Amino acid sequence: MVILKQAELDSLAKKASEIRKSILEMIHHSDSGHTGGSLSMVEIMVALYYRIMRHDANNPDWPRRDRFILSKGHCAPALYAVLADCGYFPIEDLKRLRQIGQHLQGHPNHRKTPGVEATTGSLGQGLSIALGMALGATLRGDKQYYYVLCGDGEMQEGQIWEAAMFGHKYKLCNVIAFVDRNYYQQNDHTEQIMPLEPLGPKWNSFGWNTYEIDGHDFQQIFDAVERAKSQNNSASVIIAHTTKGKGVSFMENQPGWHGKSLNKEELERASKELGYGV
Repeated sequence: MVILKQAELDSLAKKASEIRKSILEMIHHSDSGHTGGSLSMVEIMVALYYRIMRHDANNPDWPRRDRFILSKGHCAPALYAVLADCGYFPIEDLKRLRQIGQHLQGHPNHRKTPGVEATTGSLGQGLSIALGMALGATLRGDKQYYYVLCGDGEMQEGQIWEAAMFGHKYKLCNVIAFVDRNYYQQNDHTEQIMPLEPLGPKWNSFGWNTYEIDGHDFQQIFDAVERAKSQNNSASVIIAHTTKGKGVSFMENQPGWHGKSLNKEELERASKELGYGV
């Protein structure tokens, strides 16, 4: 286990705050986008792209890179903010989110956006895509990890559980999935719409190595990934308990902010809460 020093934790927390500010600004400029679920996944994205994954923004097609697939594609603003900050494309492009003719569409498009590994958006499909990629890599003898991030509402899709059976059958230990367990989906709490619990035991029953963590705690994220990497019997899933709308008080745990943009006053208030002026 690698224990992160306080300076590292502080640096990662600062980066998470910067990414949240970028998410809010791009959604404000486009007057469209999914705010709550983009904010809840930020620590996972920062941990992966700034500390865990092997990748190179100057060589996006580097064969030895790890792959990240955003299965909950509607939360693309978080992915775009991280990719731009890492240098995959100019930060100025973030102001053109969801504009016709531009490359940052409402859902990630592999053919248009550097750094996007898979076109996603129809919920339930990203996990299957990642597992298929991982099986191909295993058959070729390639050594890299495939990380996939799913939403918790996405767990209501039957294809997720078909993919879960596939991952266990082929012992795809090069796949590490995250579930952004923020407990809310488009209109209400997940347990009111279609109950998911007990979610951890469900994944266990499908043969996956299962871990539950605080999804906003960098040390717990790193520890869970390291434990998953030590397994060679099956794929792994990390159920990351998060807060929808994390970091902005008037958005947290409010399903109304699932797919709502910010006006100027709301952006100013949110930016101040994150420690920035506008």
